[in-house]
Amino acid sequence: MKILKVLIALIIVVSGFAFNSEGENETFSLTVNVAHLQNSTGVVQFSLYNTEGSIPDEHFEKYFLQLKSSISENESSVTFENIPKGTYAINILHDEDEDGKVTKGFILPIEGLGFSNFTSLNLLNRPNYTKARFNLESDKTMNIKVIYM
Repeated sequence: MKILKVLIALIIVVSGFAFNSEGENETFSLTVNVAHLQNSTGVVQFSLYNTEGSIPDEHFEKYFLQLKSSISENESSVTFENIPKGTYAINILHDEDEDGKVTKGFILPIEGLGFSNFTSLNLLNRPNYTKARFNLESDKTMNIKVIYM
């Protein structure tokens, strides 16, 4: 009888650990859409970040995941799959010359850029991870504006 009680207690404890760890390993999909691109030239590069201080990332070296997508009728979309629950930010590049980096004119980018939670960019509204971050706690779809300077 004593062994049976110990076994039942052990099963309850193990089940509790399995239930808790199952919730910690939840993953979700994140779909990101862009529209109103200035043309259908090149590709759109979607970079997903999960670390404070990772944005700005001019040379695209600090991202968590990155996907590229073709452009059709001045629109593009990707879906990041199996993303763990957490805090993220998105940086988008309309990479017209398909070189994987921001092409600049004299000072400003000549290719379109976009960030989660941003509808404009200027000296007073510069992108960073804190401003761009969002929580991913379920499947999510985001529409992000691409900004041309």
